[in-house]
Amino acid sequence: MTVLRRCYLQFFALLAATSLIACASTEPTVKEQLAFASVAQIQQLYSSNQLSSEELVRYYQAQIAANNETGMQLRAIIDLNPDALQIARQLDQERANGTLRSPLHGMPVVLKANIATADRLPTTAGAEVLQDHYTASDAEVVAQLRQQGLIVLGKANLSEWANFRGFSSSSGWSGLGGQARNPYLPTHTPCGSSSGSAVAVAADFSLLSVGTETDGSIMCPASINGVVGVKSTRGSVSGDGIIPIASAQDIAGPMARYVDDARLLLNAMLTPVAREQMEQQQGDTKKVLLVRAYDEQFVGVEAMTERVELQLEQVGIDVVSTDQWQLPDGLGDAELEVLLYEFKRDLNQWLSDYDAPLQAATIDAVIAYNNTHADRVLVHFGQEYFEQASAIDLEASEDSYLQALQTGRQLASEFLDNLLEQHGADAIVIPSYGPAWPIDHENGDGFNFGTSTAGAVSGYPSVTLRAGFENELPLGISLIGPNYSDYQLLELARILEASGSGFVAPQMQTATE
Repeated sequence: MTVLRRCYLQFFALLAATSLIACASTEPTVKEQLAFASVAQIQQLYSSNQLSSEELVRYYQAQIAANNETGMQLRAIIDLNPDALQIARQLDQERANGTLRSPLHGMPVVLKANIATADRLPTTAGAEVLQDHYTASDAEVVAQLRQQGLIVLGKANLSEWANFRGFSSSSGWSGLGGQARNPYLPTHTPCGSSSGSAVAVAADFSLLSVGTETDGSIMCPASINGVVGVKSTRGSVSGDGIIPIASAQDIAGPMARYVDDARLLLNAMLTPVAREQMEQQQGDTKKVLLVRAYDEQFVGVEAMTERVELQLEQVGIDVVSTDQWQLPDGLGDAELEVLLYEFKRDLNQWLSDYDAPLQAATIDAVIAYNNTHADRVLVHFGQEYFEQASAIDLEASEDSYLQALQTGRQLASEFLDNLLEQHGADAIVIPSYGPAWPIDHENGDGFNFGTSTAGAVSGYPSVTLRAGFENELPLGISLIGPNYSDYQLLELARILEASGSGFVAPQMQTATE
């Protein structure tokens, strides 16, 4: 063999080896594939035996350890489930034996801290008065999730008492959890009250989470943290076991990074009757009403709205527009009367049913405890909503409450129905909220605008997903439709996601090995 030929062979061998090294180095590791993964990606890793549920739980535990109390100090999680790894191992064994309980078998989920669990996780609503309060039974929706093989990873921080304690509150702050922060800009609010639930999925602390909403408590944090949030049709998810504000409007809902994941979690949470009605109601969205109602100082919101219009038209959906979104007079007053009345009635019942400690046996006991420990509990804002609710004579006020309940629902549903019918639209598309504002414990929240109230009071479903940015801060677009149009709205959200809207990961500090 000539020297020249030998040199050529050595050169090509080196080139081949270098190419193999390059290919190997660009192949993502399993851990790299887990970052901000979807359910479908996790399912693929499970089915190919590259990942176990135990390993996935350990991954999220490391993520939380890196940036919850330390690192970025996002404070999205109040409590971690000490039994999560054991539950994961059990579900891994079931998978090895050929048993899959549901498409979410072995998937971790974080629950808002106002949702009761019969385990070693306390149910506190973030309030010091309920510290270390363990309930003897699961909320009904938690029992459903466990039956379908989900792993409760922990409890999420929230605006204390679901943001119905007092005026001038700071969303995402609770006495037990501290101040939750926005992963896109930690000096800014995560909104609330399902603050930690939204931050957990946005910051890759969990694959899935559950929040609750009375008015905006899923829609606002989902929008401001750039994730998908679903406020489902009233009554479609059981509220049994959830610390209440008001049964007329309270509902738990899924929060996730991706639309398909939110739909899978919603399916796991729905009552069978609601699921059947949504399947019957589902159809193609042919025409939408795009509402251009927003504060014009936010150029990102305007740009988002224009882009969403173009995305819808490009897939053949007819778009009509309006700049009118003026809620009916009297709606806000009717809603507040209902919330205060039902808060006293429903919270007292929950505290009794779930054996709250003596210091929290009634709403009046909670008020007294807070006053006694005001230097800690009332350090940032008061408890005016508690005091207003406490002052209500339920029997004497019943007729007025029932009238307010009827009035509020009628005003909200007629408002939405008239918009849909006037424009012949299947759904309403509207900016969800403005961008996040700086956290300010002295003055409280700096809300700019929001569009959740009509859907909340009427009970109609709403979905929000990220569709733009105001500088570095996510912006959400809301989809609102008639009762049980949840699946149709989620399909519309999936179309927008595929067109370029959808989750964009924040710049996170990496978990240490």
